[in-house]
Amino acid sequence: MLRIYPVLLQLVRSSSPWVKELERRDPDLARQCKRALSSAPLNVAEGSYSRGKNRAARYHTALGSLREVLACFEVAAALGYVPDVDPELKSSFDHVLGTLVRLVGGH
Repeated sequence: MLRIYPVLLQLVRSSSPWVKELERRDPDLARQCKRALSSAPLNVAEGSYSRGKNRAARYHTALGSLREVLACFEVAAALGYVPDVDPELKSSFDHVLGTLVRLVGGH
């Protein structure tokens, strides 16, 4: 398993209050966000035990899903549902996203 996996799980935990606020304000956006938030660690886990192109595809999917979560939070802030993503949470997203970008070769 990748060393980034537990960091990603902590990011999921840290994002939980944001998702709960989205559920209160915009259930559709919250559902989309929760699906993407679940997808990221699931695809990292699957990719860790895949080979070749399947491994890269799973990591690429995790990367896209995690970026989608951040976009959900950014859109929610733009709509006035939540404040802007705080720097500590954003830094956690950037750390995991950067690792995934390196794993997929920057594509």
